[in-house]
Amino acid sequence: MELFFLALLVLIMAFALGSGFPVAFALPGAAIISIGLAAASGYVFTGDTDSFFHSGGPSQWLSAGVTNLRGVYWEVERDTLIAIPLFIFMGIMLQRSKIAEDLLVTMAQLFGPVPGGLGISVVFVGALLAATTGIVGATVVAMGLISLPAMLRNNYSPSLATGTIAASGTLGQIIPPSIVLIILADQLASATDQASTARKNLFRDSTGELSMPSIYDVASTSAGEMFLGAFIPGMVLVGLYMLYILVFALIRPKSAPAVRFEGKFDFAFGRQVFLTLVPPLALIFLVLGSILTGIATVNQAGAIGAAGALIMAGYRLSDVPGLLKYMPALLAIASFAVMGYALSNYEMNIKAATSAEDNFGIAVGVVGALMLIVALCWSGIRVLKIDNTLHAVMLETAKTTSLVFIILLGAAMLTAAFRAFGGEELVRDFLGALPGGFWTQFIIVMLVIFILGFFLDFIEIAVVVVPIVAPILLADPSANITAVWLGVMIGLNIQTSFLTPPFGFALFYLRGVAPAVVKTVQMYKGVVAFISLQLIALAIVGTFPQLVNYLPNRVSFLSDTSPPPRNPKLQFCLEEYVHDHLATDNGQTVNAISAAEKLNLTVLPRSLESDLEKSIADGRVAITALDEVFATEDAVQAAAADYRPDHSKVRRIEKDIRELQEMDDDLKTRISRLRGDDQQALKAELEQEREAVQSEIEEVRARVPADWDEKYGTFSRLTKAEEAARRQYQRSADNAYDGASKVLAILDDTEAFKGLRDELMSVQRTIESAGSEQAEERIKDVEAMFRDVEGADEVKSALAKARRAMKVRGNAEPDREKALEEFRDAVAEYEEQIVWREAAQGDLRNGIAAYLDGIRDTLGARSQPRLSREQALFIAACNSAHRDISLNF
Repeated sequence: MELFFLALLVLIMAFALGSGFPVAFALPGAAIISIGLAAASGYVFTGDTDSFFHSGGPSQWLSAGVTNLRGVYWEVERDTLIAIPLFIFMGIMLQRSKIAEDLLVTMAQLFGPVPGGLGISVVFVGALLAATTGIVGATVVAMGLISLPAMLRNNYSPSLATGTIAASGTLGQIIPPSIVLIILADQLASATDQASTARKNLFRDSTGELSMPSIYDVASTSAGEMFLGAFIPGMVLVGLYMLYILVFALIRPKSAPAVRFEGKFDFAFGRQVFLTLVPPLALIFLVLGSILTGIATVNQAGAIGAAGALIMAGYRLSDVPGLLKYMPALLAIASFAVMGYALSNYEMNIKAATSAEDNFGIAVGVVGALMLIVALCWSGIRVLKIDNTLHAVMLETAKTTSLVFIILLGAAMLTAAFRAFGGEELVRDFLGALPGGFWTQFIIVMLVIFILGFFLDFIEIAVVVVPIVAPILLADPSANITAVWLGVMIGLNIQTSFLTPPFGFALFYLRGVAPAVVKTVQMYKGVVAFISLQLIALAIVGTFPQLVNYLPNRVSFLSDTSPPPRNPKLQFCLEEYVHDHLATDNGQTVNAISAAEKLNLTVLPRSLESDLEKSIADGRVAITALDEVFATEDAVQAAAADYRPDHSKVRRIEKDIRELQEMDDDLKTRISRLRGDDQQALKAELEQEREAVQSEIEEVRARVPADWDEKYGTFSRLTKAEEAARRQYQRSADNAYDGASKVLAILDDTEAFKGLRDELMSVQRTIESAGSEQAEERIKDVEAMFRDVEGADEVKSALAKARRAMKVRGNAEPDREKALEEFRDAVAEYEEQIVWREAAQGDLRNGIAAYLDGIRDTLGARSQPRLSREQALFIAACNSAHRDISLNF
């Protein structure tokens, strides 16, 4: 019966959407009706409202959607959706400020003389508007009103003209900042949690180990990472559009002719281009640049964009003559200059300000902030007075934001109902049963999303389909895809929904403003080529995941909050970097080790000498171990080709066995509950059914290849050898650097150590004449001084014993003799250290420093506080590819 109500849920939703019922009410309505009918049917036919649910009951599932959505706002880390109203405000304000008109006219004049130039200008402006407004309807309408008549007047093919405008208007869905990407980031954040749980369960079931290594876990994503990941694919799509138009114009010049510019390409024209391009480009730089450089979060960048759009509208809509028109914008620019000066020259942390100079810098920063506030208020007043534009924009922002959030709530309820009737497990089992593994599943999901795009809006697909399929795809260890890559792939796919008939919204928008001479069939014909280009871009990004993953990795690894070099997820690529660096550094690392081996270490105490000898020797061991790492890795890769088919087959068999075992356990539980005489017939039937299940379990288990245990053992030994080699390398490399670094730190603290002589000698007088408590405090202070000096632990330890001897216990007097004895031990240790510390200065100290410098970027990479730029860029590129980890499960 669960399947019946699942089908009913889908049919009710499809009927409601097909009949034009508002999406915001169709989604939760379908969930409430289907759950209500299931509960009522269960009560009528079985006396239990929970009977026809896969698990749980109606109250649980009705509240689950609301609870899940509310969790987004109660978790501090999940503040992604706050950016939605900010970017909506930014887009609507820029659309009202007529920036599209300025760009279209000027870019048409600039690109017109090029074959297909008007079409290329439309794509260029579409990309700029995508990075600023991001509103499909407004962009398509503006370009349809301004560019379409010009293109038709210059004998452009109606199909090419309409296809170019409709496709360029949809770029705002994939080029950041994009509302679609924010919604996808939010949905994928929840999906990665579920995928992580599923992968951990798979690891436990496959290996029997309770905990899964973190390197195999599923990494979450954020709106910022989605913006970074979508940037290059968006540019790829723009390039494909432009290339297609240029090739089309060269092959059929009469259908996309070059258009001569009536004016002159003089200084005045250059000034016009500059004034038209600079404001939107500056805003793009502020919004995307702040995210790309890690200066601002997505929410903060949204606030920057909203403020920038308000200032741009303040001078664009104003009819004030002369320079006064631009005064709010100039005041804002001046405020940035003032605040930038303060930030670069003064300590701007109020709590850390200690001098008059610091206070002056803070005052300068406050003045700059006040200037920006004045500029924003000035622009806001202007925009409010001009046709009440600010009020209209705020109202439209509120309406659009409310629509998005109501749909999100409805989708959360629909997803909960889908899971209530076992829909998620049904989809998982269907995809899992497909031959071809992950890529077959992925292609099927992409195909379903593409087909749904013919009928559903992008938000409906993002919030209904993604929560169901994303956890399944992300949990698969064979592809080990990243959440940001999956999100961008879905975003590219969803973008086609604006162009695919019969409900392609971009086509509706363009049809509303296109002249009657343009037939609807010509519009449909025109978008076919661009839909094909979008699918080509989808294939390119799918084939080369580095196009998506590289930028997020690069920004993360170069940021102040970058993961430390010892992060487990960086080790494979870091070891590859070290291996490549050793092969190309002209023997720098090996020479550094050889030079260190020749150092005279006898001046050091025996313990330090031994530690330093071990550290230098481990440098050699680490290099040998690293070669062993790649030798064992090659052995594993060579064996994997023959092992993988058997591994996949056995894991599928084991999965079938687990499912049958769950059925057996369920039947066992049901049988144990049947105790009455009137239930014996049902009990006998269930026992017979259980025997059939147990028999099937044995039949399935018999399909495991006879030599599986032998193959599994052989391959396991290879993987364990690789793991052991990696552990050996990491231990040796760490000690090769850390051991020598510790000795160098001790030697570098020699002057500080020598400077404590007077403090140490004053302890004798304290012990001899001071009271017990006063002596304890004084010795404790000196202890603290030695604690801050590397290698002074023995002196500190002797002082601690002296301090304890001065401690009064009961009525006894402090043991001054014992304290003095311990003090003399401390002095003896101090004098001894002075001798070898000074002797080690010069050649030995410099030799150790040279050794550490020689291995810092290779064997010592893991011991550094953060990655170097070269390492970060290498690992960003290395980690951008997806790595199959299924053989570890």
